[in-house]
Amino acid sequence: MPLALLSLVVPSLTLSIPDLRAQVTRLAFGFLILVIGLAALALFFFRRKTRDLTLLSLGIAAVLYGLRLLPRESIIQSIFHISKPLQNHIDLWITCLILTPFLMFFLQVALEPGRTLVRWALYLQPIFVALAITRDLLGLSPSLAKGINRIFVFTLIASMVANLPWFRSKASRKPLNSEYRILISGLLIFGAFVVYGNLADLRLVAGANIEPIGFLIFLAFLGYLAAHRIFANEEHLLAINKELQIANQIQSSILPRDVPHIAGLEIVARYVPMSAVAGDFYDFLVVDDRRIGVLIADVTGHGVPAALIASMLKVAFAGQIAHAEDPARVLAGLNRALCGKFEEHFVTAAYVFVDLDKFVLRYAGAGHPPLLFAPRTIASVRELDSREVEANGLMLGLFPEATYSSVEIPLDAGDRVLLFTDGILEAMNSAREEFGKSRLKKFLAASSSSASHLADALLLELRRWSGAEAQRAHDDDITLLVLDFSPCP
Repeated sequence: MPLALLSLVVPSLTLSIPDLRAQVTRLAFGFLILVIGLAALALFFFRRKTRDLTLLSLGIAAVLYGLRLLPRESIIQSIFHISKPLQNHIDLWITCLILTPFLMFFLQVALEPGRTLVRWALYLQPIFVALAITRDLLGLSPSLAKGINRIFVFTLIASMVANLPWFRSKASRKPLNSEYRILISGLLIFGAFVVYGNLADLRLVAGANIEPIGFLIFLAFLGYLAAHRIFANEEHLLAINKELQIANQIQSSILPRDVPHIAGLEIVARYVPMSAVAGDFYDFLVVDDRRIGVLIADVTGHGVPAALIASMLKVAFAGQIAHAEDPARVLAGLNRALCGKFEEHFVTAAYVFVDLDKFVLRYAGAGHPPLLFAPRTIASVRELDSREVEANGLMLGLFPEATYSSVEIPLDAGDRVLLFTDGILEAMNSAREEFGKSRLKKFLAASSSSASHLADALLLELRRWSGAEAQRAHDDDITLLVLDFSPCP
């Protein structure tokens, strides 16, 4: 019937006592199912951090089912002025739509080959819905759409039941997990009510359509299943968080508690991890009270794998004390120790050795951002020249035969050296613009304050640049080492 006829007179409320009791009972079922659906949706959005869609699909299915039941009763039609043609349209549209959230739910918990069947049904369902609603808007008879929907439902139920282990050969049987047993049990009960209800609508069996009772039972099964999955996921997340806390404690233990105190050299370190467990690392090799090696490194990725590799790096670095004065040998030794230990990760690193007796700094790099050097006598920041850039070799952990070279830089009192990870250079603002090396050089050149004040001011500038002050996290881990050289005592 065309939509233009939806303004027909709504039914009157001339009900007998038995009819009134029957309607009140059906309304109670409808409101109960609707409230359950709304509660499920509210719980899903309240716990929106979870990616489990079972609660969402369950809530949508229950809301649609309740909205289909309520307008069927003349009490609701009279209160909300719903004409019979409008009620027919609502009933048809929801009948066509309601299978989609059910399929979404089944897709979350079904096993193969049932999951493949459900996935194909989800592909076909939008086509069927679009055709059915189009036919209804054109005023064509809804009997075809309802008939196809019945066939769709019966075929799906029969196919899922046929995929149960006891309907397959013993060779291909697999034990059912508890979730699938719950799903199938509820589905079989609901399927029996659906079959009986459809046969009653077709006048093939005597009695009323009691499908809502079956749906309420099925809803109880699905609600239990959704709650079970949510609590299981929460327990899993709690276990992961506990492991992350332990990993964070382990990582904190491998970082130096304090920087070495050496006369003539002030070292300031700042470490800002992106997450609870990060991949940045720094450490020191103190040879004596005049010589020290400084390593800064960045493991690709984040989280527990990066932290574990950083732990391996600490152990390997401690073994380089015998030749700490040779940066090239230190990096080569670290590379040999890390190669073959992991496949998808690598490490960039920079190592400097400071000799305060000769007042020189030796540097070697492994795919890491080169150090920045701010001489006291020049009001600018110097980068490594073309000869010195050759001291930046291949990343650690990828090529066993990689070789490294070092460069020696003479020092003067008042000179400043900056070692850092690429989290500083790649910090982005809201316009997705990187902080970059040029801004870092300008900031370093303009600062005449102490090393500690410089480090804190730079981190504050990075927070302002990246919007971290507005609760926006950094895009990467940040590690910063400032080395200030003072006159020899």
